[in-house]
Amino acid sequence: MTDTKDHGRLIAPAEVRFERLLPGPIETVWEFLVDSEKRGLWLASGPMDLKPGGAVELRFQHRDLSPHKAVPPERFKDMDETGHVSRERVLRVEPPRLLTISWGESDVTFELVPEGAKVRLILTHRRLTDRGELVQTSGGWHTHLAILEDRANGRTPPSFWTVFADIEGDYDSLYPKT
Repeated sequence: MTDTKDHGRLIAPAEVRFERLLPGPIETVWEFLVDSEKRGLWLASGPMDLKPGGAVELRFQHRDLSPHKAVPPERFKDMDETGHVSRERVLRVEPPRLLTISWGESDVTFELVPEGAKVRLILTHRRLTDRGELVQTSGGWHTHLAILEDRANGRTPPSFWTVFADIEGDYDSLYPKT
């Protein structure tokens, strides 16, 4: 199993939190959250109307997050070929420190806290429906954040699917089975 210091942790039965320390300044990290092109390097591109109630379109194409390619797990092959578009809403925005968006029936908050020349990104995903969604979502966020760390540090990330395949099982082991 990978070192747990980078793993998300359950902070409530349906809530997971991740923390990453990224190179600053805070405005640079904020751009990775709200600018379509920069967000597209690690998560998903698409327009975001930065006001409460504003529309968010996330265009996921996981295989394009790195020049390194890998075969996706069978259950994600169709999505990997065609991509996936998610239409969400801005729930709360306080530039450049806080952004909360809907995520289907759940929501995600990104908090940015300056720490010297670095910025702590705290990502909290709330209202996940069951253990399976917790495991898959945690593996996804862990992978996307690893790619963000590489991008923010000027490194070329490995394939999304390579990282995801290595980490999803960790979350299955870490989270209590009910």
